[in-house]
Amino acid sequence: MVWTGWRPEYVLPGPREVFSRFFSDLGQGTTWEAIGTTMQRAATGFGMAVLIGTAIGLAVTRFRVLRSAIGSLITGIQTMPSIAWFPLAMLLFQLSERAILFVVVIGAAPAVANGVISGVDHIPPLWLRAGRVLGARGISLYHHIVLPSLWPSFLVGLKQGWAFAWRSLMAGELLVIIANKPSIGSRLEFERQFADSAGLISVMLIVLIIGILVDSLVFGTIDRRIRRRRGLAER
Repeated sequence: MVWTGWRPEYVLPGPREVFSRFFSDLGQGTTWEAIGTTMQRAATGFGMAVLIGTAIGLAVTRFRVLRSAIGSLITGIQTMPSIAWFPLAMLLFQLSERAILFVVVIGAAPAVANGVISGVDHIPPLWLRAGRVLGARGISLYHHIVLPSLWPSFLVGLKQGWAFAWRSLMAGELLVIIANKPSIGSRLEFERQFADSAGLISVMLIVLIIGILVDSLVFGTIDRRIRRRRGLAER
């Protein structure tokens, strides 16, 4: 695309300039400080979303009244664009860390909840009856039958939740820039303001690489372990 001359090189720089800037950025302490801030926010927001989403999902599968009341609402909230929540978040929490975390959690928790609900709904009734016959009741039934059975769907919900959380976080850091707290999103915004296209694409590469690493090292590892335990992959 650079060779076609579709845009001048100061707008769309070539790979050599971008990768030179990329490795230069990785050698700077401010880049790693920005990555650390963003990953801390991501871990906090996603962790809260997992706890809240799991609790809501289990409650919905346990109580029919809740399913009737908020079952469709969970999916409705999940389909809302994350950016639509930011005006409300800013009104509630001003330009602060809490505004960013609010949108990350509300973007990711419904996906996790839907993963739990889907996993429980697709447990064969025969497994539940067999567990009860063998003496599993209450917490014991969840520990030995329900939780192991819902893992595949739960993992899908976790991956979707992470995707929503990551996108929400990037949008939040673009809109909510906090003084003396450099982040990946604020770096993107600053590069745009100064029309530094090579720096902008360099930061975008960092976002892409982090997403790939999290998917392969975290969710990929969990997926392989589950499939090995179920005899679906070679040990």
